[in-house]
Amino acid sequence: QVQLVESGGGLVQSGASLRLSCASSGRTFSSGSMGWFRQAPGKEREFVAAIRWSGGSLYADSVLGRFTISRDNAKNMVYLQMNSLKPEDTAVYYCAARRGGGSDYYPTQYEYWGQGTQVTVSS
Repeated sequence: QVQLVESGGGLVQSGASLRLSCASSGRTFSSGSMGWFRQAPGKEREFVAAIRWSGGSLYADSVLGRFTISRDNAKNMVYLQMNSLKPEDTAVYYCAARRGGGSDYYPTQYEYWGQGTQVTVSS
């Protein structure tokens, strides 16, 4: 079993930055991906970014150039640096883990999820 715990959310003004952290514990695996998803009220959970065990990363078009995903394997941590935040980035952000196969873009491909952290961006 894998446990994921997010932190770093908060209330910021438009244009500000935040860094989300995801701490993983329990069973580890040397393949697959770690991803960040978000869900705004009344909307479906959507892909934000993912980083593969090999180091390659993927981003949603809406955050490309503003967000950066990274990982520290030694510390079992994954980060999401969010710059130039916009009100439309407001959502609960979730960290997720998958062992491999399928696509990084779909939440159904991920086996483990954190509890989420709220990010609110005011205009």
